[in-house]
Amino acid sequence: MKSLTRRNFLSIPLGAVALQFDGDALAEQVVPRASEEAVDVNVQLSRWSCRRVQGDETLGLVKQLRRYGVREAWAGSLDSLLHKDISGVNLRLADECRAHGDGMLLPFGAVNPTLPDWEEDLRRCHEELKMPGIRLHPNYHGYRLDEPVFERLLTLVEERNLILQLAVGMEDPRTQLPFLRVGAVDLEPLSRLLPHFPQVRIILLNVNALQSSSLELLEALTRTGQVYCEISWLEGLGGVGRLAKSISLSRILFGSYAPIFYFEAAWLKMQESPLTQQQIRGILRENAKRVIG
Repeated sequence: MKSLTRRNFLSIPLGAVALQFDGDALAEQVVPRASEEAVDVNVQLSRWSCRRVQGDETLGLVKQLRRYGVREAWAGSLDSLLHKDISGVNLRLADECRAHGDGMLLPFGAVNPTLPDWEEDLRRCHEELKMPGIRLHPNYHGYRLDEPVFERLLTLVEERNLILQLAVGMEDPRTQLPFLRVGAVDLEPLSRLLPHFPQVRIILLNVNALQSSSLELLEALTRTGQVYCEISWLEGLGGVGRLAKSISLSRILFGSYAPIFYFEAAWLKMQESPLTQQQIRGILRENAKRVIG
């Protein structure tokens, strides 16, 4: 059977899909070949606060990632959203990454600058837990990017030469519980801050960059500083290819947001977009390798 893309998958009658595909067969159609092994810059460990998802046990997630050819996954912890003991969250994350995956999982610890001693949490992530970067959730932690504390955080991240991952959202507003509604992070203040922090590498997670307002801002951010975007929340056919027409392909990274999103969805986005093999390799791993150095 020819390689499966979203276009030809949708053209198959539903009955034929049921007859021809089981889970393993579908996986076989979308698994990357050895020459296309991926660096996934956006996976999550622990459990989502509102529901269970397939792969929310670390062993299961690692098995799934290996099945699809992922050789390195940058992991944050879902505990960081609502837990106040950020130091404990980061320690558990580092332990989980060491215990599973034989080096596949790279931990990105959380820092909440609204809590006391957050600078010490940042120091521990860098010096004690040997993390390559941190992952921020400003919307869940209750601060804006135009507040002085965020500028202070950028200063320390630049001094320590850490990667900064910034989660723009975590859940579609339509699926949020009424008492846990959290809006997307406003990225506009970044455009004013970036000229002062030219060395900070910022990866935007969970952003639908093809929305017109988001795309215009992303174009400006990537021109101004070292800003990158991963693909897990892109919507629409050929989304990765369309994004590559608006921003430099070197600023696009592969991210699945597994296990909250199905890993297959991210890979199908790569399959369906009109990209050359060189462009695919860049997004799947080469760009991330340059970011992490």
